[in-house]
Amino acid sequence: MKIKNIMSESVVSIDKNLNICDCLRMMYKDNLSRIPVTSTNENKKVLVGIISEKDIANKLGSAKYGNLAPSRFYVSTVMVKDLITVDVDNDLIDVASILIEKNIGALPVLSASEMVGIVTKSDFIYLCKAKAYDKISVKDIMTSDIISISADDRLIHARKVIMDSEVGRLLLTEDNELAGIITSKDIAKAFVSFRKHTPDKYMASQIKELIAGDYMSTNVETISQDASIPELADAMLETGYNGYPVVDGEDQVIGIVTQSDLLKLIYELETQ
Repeated sequence: MKIKNIMSESVVSIDKNLNICDCLRMMYKDNLSRIPVTSTNENKKVLVGIISEKDIANKLGSAKYGNLAPSRFYVSTVMVKDLITVDVDNDLIDVASILIEKNIGALPVLSASEMVGIVTKSDFIYLCKAKAYDKISVKDIMTSDIISISADDRLIHARKVIMDSEVGRLLLTEDNELAGIITSKDIAKAFVSFRKHTPDKYMASQIKELIAGDYMSTNVETISQDASIPELADAMLETGYNGYPVVDGEDQVIGIVTQSDLLKLIYELETQ
């Protein structure tokens, strides 16, 4: 199967000269985790990079950029310029291999050097509804080595853990119980709000006082370790969630399962 059969043809892109606030508004509006970046040349949009919520969280929480206001953070400053693309006629499994190997969430799809679509990990999820996946359970593919922090930890610590661990979300605990979940988008949104409302001279000191638990999502949806892969796929497609904490029969969190885990499973089954 070719990647053109599952890619999204309606691509939302952003001009490199817009600022991060504009970018986040687009992400919230269209529920996107990343957006291709373009530059206008002779009235034609040219693909020049890609920007993700993780990139924004990383830059906004960095001491390197000191007291810079969000309105002065331009997309061109934050975007990834070393762009990886695929051709519209590339094989689906070859593209899955790139996403896994490079640990990235999306790839612009080109035809004759022009962007005609974008493929994300979520575009592969439909494949998991096939009968071949019925006998595989969530516990067979979940990650049991859970990366978590305390809800009382600082937000800059949450950012560092996400960057160092190359994950998109963290579980937050209170008294050894699951209290919530925080994503790169939550962190990016928090840093934008902080920089907008905090005087320049106080930014360096007060950013250290932001607490992760104040920005987490509570009432986290979980999934049973015994749920089938098609059931997991249905849940992800219905909610748009990229990952779920996994619970045992006593509702204790024993792992986490993400779109990356599903993509690895698809690759393994399709290359056997």
